[in-house]
Amino acid sequence: MEAACQCGAVRFTTPLPSPLALYVCHCDDCRRQASSAFGSSAIFPRFNLPDSELLSCYRRPTSTGQTLYCYFCRNCGTRMLHSVPNKNVISIKAGCIQGLDWTKAIHIWAKNAMVPIPEGSESYTYGPPSSRNSCAAYSSPGSSSEGSYDQPDELMGNGSCHVQDVHESTK
Repeated sequence: MEAACQCGAVRFTTPLPSPLALYVCHCDDCRRQASSAFGSSAIFPRFNLPDSELLSCYRRPTSTGQTLYCYFCRNCGTRMLHSVPNKNVISIKAGCIQGLDWTKAIHIWAKNAMVPIPEGSESYTYGPPSSRNSCAAYSSPGSSSEGSYDQPDELMGNGSCHVQDVHESTK
């Protein structure tokens, strides 16, 4: 799948023809980050990003003490991906990807939804159940949000991945 920022200066191809999961998150943090009623994230295996001087990184602490790396285009400001060290997946902001099947989107933190969730959609009042995803929230310390869950626990890396960390491939 092809992904690009709004201005098209940062582009890449996803490592799989479809995401491992597609989340529509209604938590406070995702709404603020997206400046919208919800955030959307497509989960893919970790891969090396294209070398681009326009790809910049904002880092913030999570409620678990980890660092969340948030990548964006310096030219147009589009947030493109999120990465947490020691996980073998990354979260690509779904609006950047062409050709996603939105009928498979999983709505999480639905109790905070500001817009109706499509009838028949898989949705959860809070984060997905532990059988689907039980990773730690991405909320900032002291945040009123319960968190956003956009990287499945069962796909967490153990630190032995041979793929270069996304946050190390960009300056």
